[in-house]
Amino acid sequence: MTEQTTPAEDTTQAEDTTQVKQGAPAGRDEPRAAEPQAPEPQPEQSAVVAEAGTDIGTEAGTETGAEAAMPPSPVVPPMADEPEVPLAKVKKDRRVLRAVLRWTAATVVFAAVGSSVAYGITTMERTDVPGLETKADGRWDYPAIVRPPLPSGSPGPFAKSNKGGVHSADLRKLLLPAPKGAEADPALRGEDGWLATKSFLAQYAKKTDRDTVGQLLTDYALRHITARGWTTADGTHTRIYLLQFDTAAVAEDLVTNKVAYYDSPQYALRGAELTERDEAFPEGAAVDQITRNAYTESKPYGAEQVREAYLSAGDVIALVVQSRKGAAREIPFQQTVALQSQLLG
Repeated sequence: MTEQTTPAEDTTQAEDTTQVKQGAPAGRDEPRAAEPQAPEPQPEQSAVVAEAGTDIGTEAGTETGAEAAMPPSPVVPPMADEPEVPLAKVKKDRRVLRAVLRWTAATVVFAAVGSSVAYGITTMERTDVPGLETKADGRWDYPAIVRPPLPSGSPGPFAKSNKGGVHSADLRKLLLPAPKGAEADPALRGEDGWLATKSFLAQYAKKTDRDTVGQLLTDYALRHITARGWTTADGTHTRIYLLQFDTAAVAEDLVTNKVAYYDSPQYALRGAELTERDEAFPEGAAVDQITRNAYTESKPYGAEQVREAYLSAGDVIALVVQSRKGAAREIPFQQTVALQSQLLG
């Protein structure tokens, strides 16, 4: 087989050489001189390129194999279009990336602003938020209410160890302070903060009632009385009295069985001869361990209306009185009674 193949190849080469030699003298004919520069595609080289493309498995690999098989030629222009495709893609990708980054940044900013606005609204007072203002309901502006400190080792009035329900703190410091802007009533200051029993009894309308209540205070062993009063800009006159006894049992019996009945007080105050239970007083204002009986002057009342409340808190009885020309307002009265109850609780 080898011997037959070699002569065949030699014959082909000889024929090719003969053709080239025969074409040399015809150099005048320009078309025939150009034939060697454009050789016909050789089957063997095409097969190599096809095989290379098959091995790589991609179209780009086929083109690369063809370029490697073909001899370089200065006539073939460089493939300038192919580099532009990835460049265009890179620019497009960068534009998309910048757009995504801008939208992401905007989203983060809006989220941060929204969160801060929401936080700001939650931390604001309701009256500071436009459209959510709560109209004033007539409450007074009281200063911060702080219970006075107890003597060292003394329990609170409602502690389990305090069987007598005694208030060990200074009774004068258990009085509710006047609201801001109110004018103090000097007649209730007393001597060194202690009010004489006679001054307390003067508020009852009838002399017989003053005498009876005076005797009751003696029988129940009243220790002392402290009081405070003021007048606000709307003309409301407030008076608070704190009466202290030996034990809670004594004070509770006096106020419940002798002075303040369920429907009305036993002894009428000046300007409030006819009173009834204040049904409008909210139950939510009740304070634990404090017994409250609130009353209001019934219609028709005179030049002014009177509201009053008796509180029983351990060994202390409190009397809160408010009067105002025309009509005594509910909200300031309820607020004052509730705050005084908390101080005694």
